[in-house]
Amino acid sequence: MHFPRLPDWLIYAAVVVALLIAAVSRRERTNAPPAPPPVAEAEGALLGPASPFDPSVVVEVATKAEPASGTTFSIADTGVWVTARHVVDGCTQTAIVVGPGRGVAAKVAIDPQGEAAILTTDGGAPPLPLNLGAPLRRGERAFHPGFPQGQPGEATSRLLGRETLVVRGRGARLEPVLVWAEAGRTEGLKGTLGGLSGAPVLDDQGRVIGVTIAEAPRRGRIYTTVPETVQGALQTLRQPVAASAVSEPISPDNYGRVADDLRRALRVAQVVCLKT
Repeated sequence: MHFPRLPDWLIYAAVVVALLIAAVSRRERTNAPPAPPPVAEAEGALLGPASPFDPSVVVEVATKAEPASGTTFSIADTGVWVTARHVVDGCTQTAIVVGPGRGVAAKVAIDPQGEAAILTTDGGAPPLPLNLGAPLRRGERAFHPGFPQGQPGEATSRLLGRETLVVRGRGARLEPVLVWAEAGRTEGLKGTLGGLSGAPVLDDQGRVIGVTIAEAPRRGRIYTTVPETVQGALQTLRQPVAASAVSEPISPDNYGRVADDLRRALRVAQVVCLKT
């Protein structure tokens, strides 16, 4: 059986088309990336750096440490955690609660310059990703999962601006902080958010941008560290951070469920001071 011979012109045409395709495919094409999405209506101008003209808020710290509890969160699955300094400052025996009536001993390293502390344990939990270098905008939303009043709970807030924390008593110092307006909390949770100190401040992608450190209940304000405070603590104390960590987007509709998932996985845990 013989196939018909193709005309020479058809063969030449096929070769030319192949050469054209090869030439076009090798041509450089450097397109600009798509434009960023417009800023949400609830978000405003970029937040500037700390300034001597920032308003001040005074916090009194007891001269003698008392048994306390707060919140901590994992930043490395080898057993590295972050919490608020005042939760564990002066505590000689600290533990992270891992179940009903069960805890693991934690070593405490206090950042002498800021309101942050690093805890280390033998073994750890899946870490939360950090996003400490991103610009902040007034009005942007944050989420605070933890243990207010010693029970599982969470809050959400919107960024108002910067203030200066004036700490009096043990560890007296001045420290730049972020101030947030509380915009929601666990249904049925009344009164103080005490116990939420040390909770991560999460952006809408579930990444850590700071540490929750105080509240002003009458004003409906939540105070957190600036991102630089956490960066400084990690650098000063030379603690490892997870190279990659998984998170999920958070919104006002799902932040309760996400917070529950974080607590169940011990990525966010309760920390207690057992002895002072």
